[in-house]
Amino acid sequence: MADQQELRIDVSQDPNRYIWNPSRPFYVDGTQVRLEIPFEGDTGLFKTRASTYTSMPPIAEIRGKLLLLSVSGTDLTSEGTKSQFDRTLSEIREHLGWIENDVKPFNEQLGQLAREAIETRRQKLLDDQNLVASLGFMLKRRDNAPTTYAAPEVRRKTVPELPKASTAPFQPEPALDMKNYDHILKVVSGMVQVMERSPKAFRDMQEEDLRTHFLVQLNGHYEGKATGETFNFSGKTDILIREQDRNIFIAECKFWSGQKALLDTIEQILGYTNWRDTKTAILLFNRNKNFSQVLKEIPGTVKNHPKYKRKLEYKSETGFRFTLGHRDDENRELILTILGFDIPR
Repeated sequence: MADQQELRIDVSQDPNRYIWNPSRPFYVDGTQVRLEIPFEGDTGLFKTRASTYTSMPPIAEIRGKLLLLSVSGTDLTSEGTKSQFDRTLSEIREHLGWIENDVKPFNEQLGQLAREAIETRRQKLLDDQNLVASLGFMLKRRDNAPTTYAAPEVRRKTVPELPKASTAPFQPEPALDMKNYDHILKVVSGMVQVMERSPKAFRDMQEEDLRTHFLVQLNGHYEGKATGETFNFSGKTDILIREQDRNIFIAECKFWSGQKALLDTIEQILGYTNWRDTKTAILLFNRNKNFSQVLKEIPGTVKNHPKYKRKLEYKSETGFRFTLGHRDDENRELILTILGFDIPR
């Protein structure tokens, strides 16, 4: 598509004109013709120099997916203008042909290079997993842990189980057995029951304040292993329990503010988890009316997340459990439990 417009043209350097002072611009009326040519592909290739090139490349403007050519002058003719456009387009096609000669062999090798890189990465992850799989660790609890907000089995000692090293293809394995995972959630739920029964004492507390109450109880059971606002992978998580430099529980505390906010929190949790983190939770506090409606929206919202895999059975009136895929590895799964709590103002 072509158009034209009038413009003032500096002719101070035109050798066919007599200009008394050529050191200063001298403008006369002229015309500019512009030609817009749509294209597809990578814009950056226009700015790439091929192994074959000339010292005077063609000149054009790139705007989005349009290539803009222009011809300006004081006495333009149809034949001369078309000739200039044709010459510039021919030079552009020539340069693109040189670039194609360089790019095509690389693209033909790219698939093989990618497969080799993926296989090398996969083998390293399997080797690393088999290495740590032969190591065990104990989740140590205090013998004198208070039971104010915990289930009776709080004094039970358990051992997180890891699979033995194997040469078989990697299968997702939990870093913490389900009994310990459920026990941590029971400690949290017991604390929230106190909040629900005494709403006035907690109605002005923000997320950070509520988190502190959970940390106090969890540290009573796990000997100071529970921390808040702890850096892990790509951010700071609200609640993190770590044993011997290995994360066994990651949780976020949030007030309910709609489906989008819940999806953002799930994305936040996935951003905090590295390849070995498999047990996570979201503690969701409701300060609005109609808590039943909030509970109805939670399962459908989680199913809309791109990493959702399946809903798991979880015996809780206000809790839900799901399996999600790891953010960077579809073969790695993690468990997300969402616990809803009604704490009215």
